Amino acid sequence: MMTKIHLLIASLLLIYSGAFAQGIEFDKDNFNNDKEGLKEAKNNLKEGDDFYEQGEIYFKEAIPFYEKANKFNPDNALLNYKLGECYLSSVYKAKAMAHLLKAHKLQPSINPKINFYLGQAYHLNLEFDQAITWYSKYQSTVMQNPDPYYRDNLQLRIQQCYNGKKVIEKPIRVFIDNLGEAINSKYNEYGAVISADESVIIYTSRRAGSTGGKIDPMLNEHFEDLYISTKNEDGTWAPTENMGDNVNTNDHDAVAAISADGQRIIIYKGKSGFGDLFECVLEGSEWSKAEDLGKNINTKSTHEPSACYSPDGNVIYFVSNKGGGIGEHDIYLSQRDEKGKWGPAQNLGATINTKYKEDGVYMHPDGKTLYFGSEGHNSMGGMDIFKSVLDNTNNTWSEPQNLGYPVNTADEDAFFVISASGKHGYYMSSAQKDNKGLRDLYMITFLGPEKQMVLNNEDNLLASIAAPIKDVVIAPKVMVKEAQLTILKGVISDYLTKDLLEAEIEIVDNEADKVIATFKSNSKTGRFLVSLPAGKNYGIAVKKDEYLFHSENFDIPNTSAFQEVEKNIELKKLSVGSKIVLRNIFFDLDKATLRPESTTELKRLVGLMADVPTLKIELGGHTDSQGSDSHNQDLSERRAKAVVDYLTKAGISTDRLKSAGYGETQLVNDCKNGVKCSGDQHQENRRTEFKVLAF
Repeated sequence: MMTKIHLLIASLLLIYSGAFAQGIEFDKDNFNNDKEGLKEAKNNLKEGDDFYEQGEIYFKEAIPFYEKANKFNPDNALLNYKLGECYLSSVYKAKAMAHLLKAHKLQPSINPKINFYLGQAYHLNLEFDQAITWYSKYQSTVMQNPDPYYRDNLQLRIQQCYNGKKVIEKPIRVFIDNLGEAINSKYNEYGAVISADESVIIYTSRRAGSTGGKIDPMLNEHFEDLYISTKNEDGTWAPTENMGDNVNTNDHDAVAAISADGQRIIIYKGKSGFGDLFECVLEGSEWSKAEDLGKNINTKSTHEPSACYSPDGNVIYFVSNKGGGIGEHDIYLSQRDEKGKWGPAQNLGATINTKYKEDGVYMHPDGKTLYFGSEGHNSMGGMDIFKSVLDNTNNTWSEPQNLGYPVNTADEDAFFVISASGKHGYYMSSAQKDNKGLRDLYMITFLGPEKQMVLNNEDNLLASIAAPIKDVVIAPKVMVKEAQLTILKGVISDYLTKDLLEAEIEIVDNEADKVIATFKSNSKTGRFLVSLPAGKNYGIAVKKDEYLFHSENFDIPNTSAFQEVEKNIELKKLSVGSKIVLRNIFFDLDKATLRPESTTELKRLVGLMADVPTLKIELGGHTDSQGSDSHNQDLSERRAKAVVDYLTKAGISTDRLKSAGYGETQLVNDCKNGVKCSGDQHQENRRTEFKVLAF
């Protein structure tokens, strides 16, 4: 009799333990003492299931209802599984792990995909060995799927885990700071772009109050709009503003790129699952209506999600999934032709593009360093940010370099831009813990590598005697390697009235005698900004009808460090007595021989004389105060005559030209009478001027 009782008890225990292994169901037998609580929990389950069954884009709506039901009964395997799955599809991915582990403990066979989800959860938590273990358990399941995409995706994730183990071994030194409530909301913010001097930020947001105020039923989120903010004098961002109806529509509108001076933007307009790229121009304080970038960039039934400008504005790099590419989405470039149209797309090739997805392309203002997001290369998970440098001598790209952890994580990291100085980066992250909402925008401050502690000579001597005494000397702070370029910015105005002017700014490669870019200052503010990558002797000409042109020279060797130069330019009306300095007229040392780099400036002067046939001018030569007065006088006269000779050979009548040498009699500074001056100060005095005699 006792044996039968023991067998009965044992069988009941087995039944109970088996039931508990599958979790506790939401039925009255398990919650007989709380019928009202059970009723409410089952209602929450139903509400959650209604969203869950509509697909992944509604998972986030299911979470609050599932959490309420789970609070009532935390030991239901299926509910924990669904909660884990929902959290993995949200920005709160870290919460998935506990629910998935519990579901697996309660019922390991609940769904074969739980192995994949646990692999994903550990992967996101940077526990790469655990992730590989769980991903590997899912391999037998995925091998039965006839679609090779799922097998490739699993293998990619496993490889990303191996990559991640290496990447996090050498973290980079950065601060990552949330851009704050002026920029971020409780909704999604991403895809930020900045002007070269970090004074303007434009970004994309799916927030309430967007143009049209509608929800995209395919995404269950607000339609995208572009927003803009400018930096205050104290370094904070002014409250953000919607960019208005010329830029934003009732459909998806997202920013893709901004020119270095902030005067042009490329925007993405989504439609019916596809999307194309358009350009808007800042005209005074208003943005123009968007214009299609053309068939060589936008192609029918394809997706072009992101783009960027080259510093001179003559090249657009863009992303497309058009046919004939290397992978899912590739990076291409298109060059502007002489008519201002964008030419045929050129794939950047297999060094940059992989068989996986590339996106979020950005060319640094130095004109050679490309940043982009990729699922391939040595990504540690999702999409990582990489950089590659263009070798202009043979037009090849360097092997892409992972930007490193913690900028890159096992989650999606893309749409990265960096300041001209190279000190600050901006990107979207959902992996940070101080998010204001769903996805937020962050600023990265690059600190450079940490200097190792070293022993001084005395310490080494003590150590060599095996003495147990040593002193540690901290080596100097390592500075971040800055980009090699010059940012020139300022305001253009009238010399007398101080009215702000819209003028054309021409950038010339003096050695090549070639105009490499043209820009315009803003018609309302007069502001301009140009990026001058190192390695060229630049001539800058500012031109406007009825004004004398203004010239500047920037000779920037390859070894130059980053600098930001602010120069306000006042244009002089064409009037008798007006003078301008021809800063791009160059002579051989202590000679009156015009150097080839002077050609563009001289041609510009010939053009002015041809445009104003009644204009008569004096060419004046000036030297510094070094050397004898007689030598300087003679040199200045010969140099002025050399310019006049060039103009007469170009067809300008001699009766319109006069040459004069002033030697060192009209110095622009105090470099005389024994005053010690720098080379730059002496250079200011060595100049060729022209003065209007009549017109």
